[in-house]
Amino acid sequence: MNQQHEVSAAPERHREKFSSRLGFLLISAGCAIGLGNVYRFPIITGSYGGALFVLIYLAFLLILGVPVMCAELSVGRASQRSIASSFERLEKPGQKWHWMKFLGIGGNYLLMMCYTVIAGWMLIYLCKYLGNTAIDGAGTHFMEIRDAALLKAHFGETVGHVGQVIASTFITIVACFLICSLGLQKGVERVTKYMMLALFVLIIGLGIYCSTLPGAGEGLKFYLIPSRESLKAVNIGDVITAAMGQAFFTLSVGIGSIAIFGSYIGRDRSLLGEAVTITALDTFVALASGFIIFPACFTFAGGIHTDASSVGASFLFTTLSSIFNSMGPVTGRIFGSFFFLFMLFAAYSTVIAVFENIISFWLDLTKLKRWQVCLINIGLLMLLSLPAIFSLGLWENVKLLGMGFLDLEDFIVSNLLLPLGSVCYVLFCTARYGWGWDRFSEEVNTGNGLKFPKKLRVYMTFILPVIILALMVVSLIGKFTA
Repeated sequence: MNQQHEVSAAPERHREKFSSRLGFLLISAGCAIGLGNVYRFPIITGSYGGALFVLIYLAFLLILGVPVMCAELSVGRASQRSIASSFERLEKPGQKWHWMKFLGIGGNYLLMMCYTVIAGWMLIYLCKYLGNTAIDGAGTHFMEIRDAALLKAHFGETVGHVGQVIASTFITIVACFLICSLGLQKGVERVTKYMMLALFVLIIGLGIYCSTLPGAGEGLKFYLIPSRESLKAVNIGDVITAAMGQAFFTLSVGIGSIAIFGSYIGRDRSLLGEAVTITALDTFVALASGFIIFPACFTFAGGIHTDASSVGASFLFTTLSSIFNSMGPVTGRIFGSFFFLFMLFAAYSTVIAVFENIISFWLDLTKLKRWQVCLINIGLLMLLSLPAIFSLGLWENVKLLGMGFLDLEDFIVSNLLLPLGSVCYVLFCTARYGWGWDRFSEEVNTGNGLKFPKKLRVYMTFILPVIILALMVVSLIGKFTA
């Protein structure tokens, strides 16, 4: 039997559980589904060979994302704790795997320091489409702007309006922590379940509508059918690298954001099947977004005029907004409102999921009640979000490593903490000096459903960590040599 540490930082307390498997799957998927699924995945797909990229991407999801997610879920379910104390409960006496909690806690806070700001942008633009108010002294209304360059300038003015961005960010922080304060079942599960179901309805409805547009055929052909011209224009090495990177980072594994939900479920289902389902939901949103973006681009903008390397979050507020505004005053307003409502749900589902992880840190390590933890963290996140807010306004000239605070926080999480954390989870679950393969295999395969193949032991132990670290190195080289 494994000798486990007894965590003494806080007393044992009743561990809440999800009321249904659907709640677990939707909330876990909500954590994985990010804004990049919508604006970046379709453009990467179009830039790297269409259907060819999709096939390679799906393959890497299976061989990269799913195994790491299984490891993270297993640690969470076996320990019944957050990353703050999960390694401590499972490691052998004298081992130092519990140092991983500092990476996880820091990663979750860093992620929310920038992500809540971007979620606030979604709220601002939803209000713009709902209200269509005048944006200048001449009485020009938001939906009267059709040119992407003008919308880009307007976006710069919007995110540089410090008071407005502070308000939208603080509303996001307060609203999401209030939901979490109601508890796992009554707050997080109930609200996120309806939010995610609404997200799926919105993306399906928008996809169906866009598929009926005049340019839908050409747009979907560009998106899904590889042509000789597109294949000649891409380098297969670039396609593979891009697919590996997108597959790994899309699931947000490595900092305990998924493990926490493993700690809230029972042992009636095996974890491989759950990981595959979560990955499938995440992939569905990514693929479905292309059925919105490409038909709209080919109908109202004459095709795609950008590439993967130049697409950032501003793509949503410039190129896509110019397309929505070109649809006409009524259709464009309705379409834009629904689209940014969809984006807001995608953003808030992630924020709520990560907030729940942060709350669990505090509950595992202190004697505080849930509502007290929420109040403390509302004030803490409000303060911590300010550098990212100011980086596009008051502190726009302040750079570290050539990046503003918003980009730097995102870079540290995506390019450093997620891959390093994933390697730690994988090695902990497979190495003899960690939790070990036998205990991981027993935990991941407990319950009904798909079983994790034992023949993957060598791959998980020796090959997967090397692939992840290589991806990290490649991304760092690309960032600082571009």
